[in-house]
Amino acid sequence: MTNSIVSTFPRKSLFALLAATCLALPARAANDATTLPKGAAVSVLKAARACFDDIVEVSGIVIARDERAIRPERPGLKVAEVMVDPGESVQAGQVLARLSPPEGGSINVQAPVGGVISASTATVGALASPRGEALFSIVANHEYDLVGTVPVEDINKLAPNQSADIHIIGAGELGGTVRRVAPTVESNSQLGQVFISITGNRRLLVNSSGRALIRTGQSCGLSVPLTAVLYSNAGTVVQVVKRDRVETRRVEVGLMSGANVEIREGLNEGDDVVARAGALLREGDRVRPFVDGKQVKE
Repeated sequence: MTNSIVSTFPRKSLFALLAATCLALPARAANDATTLPKGAAVSVLKAARACFDDIVEVSGIVIARDERAIRPERPGLKVAEVMVDPGESVQAGQVLARLSPPEGGSINVQAPVGGVISASTATVGALASPRGEALFSIVANHEYDLVGTVPVEDINKLAPNQSADIHIIGAGELGGTVRRVAPTVESNSQLGQVFISITGNRRLLVNSSGRALIRTGQSCGLSVPLTAVLYSNAGTVVQVVKRDRVETRRVEVGLMSGANVEIREGLNEGDDVVARAGALLREGDRVRPFVDGKQVKE
């Protein structure tokens, strides 16, 4: 049956149909090749200039800068009356308690400075003497320090009067200033001590934990996301896209801020940097760069 169909079809028309089909196939294949994706799609961003703060982080505890212990000047006294409780604020000269001597009468115990009562052992009927436990302890002038430790590589960046942002657990955000930096470090841990004065008259809990961020300087360079940086045995690198091809650049990193890192050498401003570098991209790979969902056309 097939032979009969072919025999009835005009021979010249059949050859023309076959020739047209053969010519059309390569053209279609070429058109299909031009529409195929050229390499993997990657997200890129422009390397842009930014400034980074050099921040030293300090963790420590709250202490009273000046804590006064209050005792009577003579022995043989009994507590007759207690006028204040721990946690109360007092003024200089305020009567804290009254004591009774054996010969009768009363002696007033006064606050030598203003501040907050941090502790008290005074109870009615108890003995009080110059050598016994302090009747009261006062945090003078409501002044507290955050005392923390700093690695040796950061200790030389610190100096008195540098400002600090402080967070105290249970008290929130506070301001502060570096008051003193220890001249030595502990030999085993290689940590040094720093004393940061906490500003304000807010009442704080002694020995509560806190953290301070101290700005010690600033550096300006190119900024890229931390995800764009690869660390390997060959060094620190980022991947950029040039003419739809991957190039690997060795870079020198600097300061970090949030999710970004400073690039001091190895990049040029405006370079298309692969936002999330990875081992799947290799030198010379063909890719399709996208910025905010739109393909970059060079």
